[in-house]
Amino acid sequence: MALALLSGIPAAAQVYRTPRTSFGAPDLQGVWDNDSMTRLQRPKDFKGLAATPYEAAAFEAKGFGRYAKVIAPVHPDEPAPSDGKVTDDDRFEPPRGLMRIDGEIRSSQITDPADGRLPYIDAARAAAEKALKDEEIYDHPEGRPFDERCLLGGGGGVAPPIMNRDLLRIVQTRDHVVLYGEQNHEARIVRMGTRRHLPDSIRPWMGDPVGWWEGDTLVIETTNLNPNDAWRWNAGDWIRLTANAKITERFRRTGQGEIRYSYAVEDPGAYTQVWRGEMLYRATQAPMYEFACHEGNYALTGILAGGRQAERDTAKTEVTP
Repeated sequence: MALALLSGIPAAAQVYRTPRTSFGAPDLQGVWDNDSMTRLQRPKDFKGLAATPYEAAAFEAKGFGRYAKVIAPVHPDEPAPSDGKVTDDDRFEPPRGLMRIDGEIRSSQITDPADGRLPYIDAARAAAEKALKDEEIYDHPEGRPFDERCLLGGGGGVAPPIMNRDLLRIVQTRDHVVLYGEQNHEARIVRMGTRRHLPDSIRPWMGDPVGWWEGDTLVIETTNLNPNDAWRWNAGDWIRLTANAKITERFRRTGQGEIRYSYAVEDPGAYTQVWRGEMLYRATQAPMYEFACHEGNYALTGILAGGRQAERDTAKTEVTP
C-alpha cells in the first residue's frame, strides 16, 4: 500500500537532488545559456517584477517584430535595412521571450529595489547619464570600452555581476571554479575554501573572487575591483562600479539542466543601498566558437584616426566665417 502511494507522487513534487562531482562537490559543470528578453533594469512597459501575461505578450511581440524586420531577412542578396540601424536586440538567432522563474514572468533582473531600477546616488547617476551621452571617447585607446580593447567580453563578460547573454562554461576542481566566457574567452578563476582576499594593492581585471559552498549553493565574493573596470554596458545603460564594491554571487542547481544565478552589489560609492538581481541559466549543447577580437586590434587605429578627423572637421567649421 505504501509503495502504491509513493509511486503516485507527481514528478514535480519530488525533491531535486543536485548531482555531485567525483570529489563530492555539487556539480555545476557544463555550458550554460541565459538568453532572454529580460534585461537588468525594468522597462516602463511593466508595473512590477512579475509581469502579467498581457504585459509580457505585448513586450515580447515588440522584440520578435524587431528581429523579423532587422535580422531575420538578412541574406547576401538582400539590401541593408532602409534606416541603416540595428537595434539593441540585434542577434542572429531568434530571440527568446521574457525569463520565467518559479512560474513568474520576470520584467527585470533586478529584484531589489522594488522598482527594478539601479539605486544610484546623485553623483553616480549624473556620471552614468554623462557616460551614456558621451559613450564615444576617441582621445586615447584607454578611453575605449574594455570589450573593444579585447580585455573583457561585452557588458563585462563573466566579470561580476554577470549581465550579458553570452554562453558560460563552468569548470570545477577541488580547489578552484572557473567561469569561462564565450566573448573574448576570458576566464574568472575562483579560489575555493578561503575567504581571504588579495592585498588591497592587487586589483586584477574582474576583481579578486573567493568561493565556498553553502549546502548545494556556490557562493562567490569578489572585491579588489580594478579602478579602470568602472563601467559595464547593458542594453542601453552604463552600470557604475567603484573600486571598493563588494559583489556576492550565488549559483545553485534548481532542476535538471537549470542553474539559478543571483547576486548582491554593495557599493556605497555609487548606490544608496545594496541592490540585487537574479536570472536563470539553462544547459545547452551549443558549441562555444572561437572569438577573434579585432584580429590584432587593427580597428582601434581606424577608430582613433576617425576621432582625429572629427576634431579637424570641427576646428575647420569653427574658423570658417
